[in-house]
Amino acid sequence: MEDFGTAFAIALRLIGSGDPALLGIVRLSLAVSAAAVLLAALVGLPLGALLAVARFPGRRAVIVALNALMGLPPVVAGLAIYLLLSRSGPLGGLGLLFTPAAMVLAQAVLIAPILAALSRQVLAAMWEEYAEQLRSFGAGPWRAVPTLLRDGRFALATVLLAGFGRASAEVGAVMIVGGNIEGFTRVMTTAIALETAKGDLPLALALGAVLMAIVLAVNAAVQLLRDAAARRAA
Repeated sequence: MEDFGTAFAIALRLIGSGDPALLGIVRLSLAVSAAAVLLAALVGLPLGALLAVARFPGRRAVIVALNALMGLPPVVAGLAIYLLLSRSGPLGGLGLLFTPAAMVLAQAVLIAPILAALSRQVLAAMWEEYAEQLRSFGAGPWRAVPTLLRDGRFALATVLLAGFGRASAEVGAVMIVGGNIEGFTRVMTTAIALETAKGDLPLALALGAVLMAIVLAVNAAVQLLRDAAARRAA
């Protein structure tokens, strides 16, 4: 218990003093997760909006596939990206393996189905409410997509924050494609796993505390946005 108390005290000092190694890991984690959410949103949100308003052969199968991919094991996604970016893979010539770019791609692959599935649910409800009004202005399903994305921005912001929370907590995929290289591809989750295995509890505890603070902040932001959307709709 004394050793744990000492480790916790050192962890608090690392956070309070702004330890450079700690801050570097946190900065990289936030940058990778934010970039992954942006990349996934460019695919996931339009796809979710399209599935919400359009009716086409195979739509049900696409929705089922997206719902299934929401539970995609991170290590499977990491392995797929690894094979894609490895030297013998189709994109091996780009030299992206074991770089932050590979980590961004892995996280984006994991959260794009989540963003698409959640945004489809949000925008499908809006489409049911606004469909007749939009049709009266001559806006069919395809032309309605930008309108729904714009008017649903508060609800979609909560979807993006949920994606960010999922990305920032990812460890398996980024470990495989990033390599957990100190000072280059080491993020909070992979550093926590490594430092715990090494017995360096102070740094692991400090990173764990920062990660929990980020998760709590994301959840608080989601709740605030939901409240703002409810007040706007009232």
